[in-house]
Amino acid sequence: MAKLILRQKGKKTGEYALDQDKITIGRGPDNVIQVDDRAVSGNHAAVITILSDSFLEDLGSTNGTYVNGKVVKKHALADGDIITMGGCEFHYQSDQGAGEDEFERTMVISPGRKAAAGIPSMDNVQEAVQQATGDKGAGADGGKKLPAAKLQVLSGANAGQEMQLNKPLTTVGRPGVQVAAITRRGEGYTIVYVPSAGDKGAPSINGKSIGSTAQTLNDNDVIELAGVKMGFFVVE
Repeated sequence: MAKLILRQKGKKTGEYALDQDKITIGRGPDNVIQVDDRAVSGNHAAVITILSDSFLEDLGSTNGTYVNGKVVKKHALADGDIITMGGCEFHYQSDQGAGEDEFERTMVISPGRKAAAGIPSMDNVQEAVQQATGDKGAGADGGKKLPAAKLQVLSGANAGQEMQLNKPLTTVGRPGVQVAAITRRGEGYTIVYVPSAGDKGAPSINGKSIGSTAQTLNDNDVIELAGVKMGFFVVE
């Protein structure tokens, strides 16, 4: 189970398991994690956990929330992240550990039962796919054997990272920025835009927006999503 380790003035002062869907942090007594620090707002921030993924959200704090020295409003947490609020440092430790692929930790959205902090639920994803494809069996592969395929990161810090597309439905992106679903269907692989709160609209393929309809993915297509360029490759 992931956890937050609180350090104040260089000393460990608390350890908190992320065992609830939403854990709030602040100076007020109504928070799950209450801290004694005048620079921390009454309700400063929240950590939303869905399955093995945790997302940090600033709750309109006065002095801001920082991750690894940069101010954030919403942030997908990765193992080793340091969250700073006033004089408090929360060290995030993921139960998945540093060995997991960085691309998958930050770009792949695990299916959750609830939508929180702009994170689309599996129902939202399925609905978007159905509307875009007109297929109520969205995400099914139709029983046909499809060639294996993968995504490879082409830009940014994770360039070269790869992910196999071996599931009927894979949701990728960053909530509040851009989210898409890639389906492994009877006729091949398709990509569908999944709206999320505050996002930048539909991603693009080969420089052209995919809009609100499902788009077929072809070998060597370049997807641009949440500021990251990824290549789609058929591997057999």
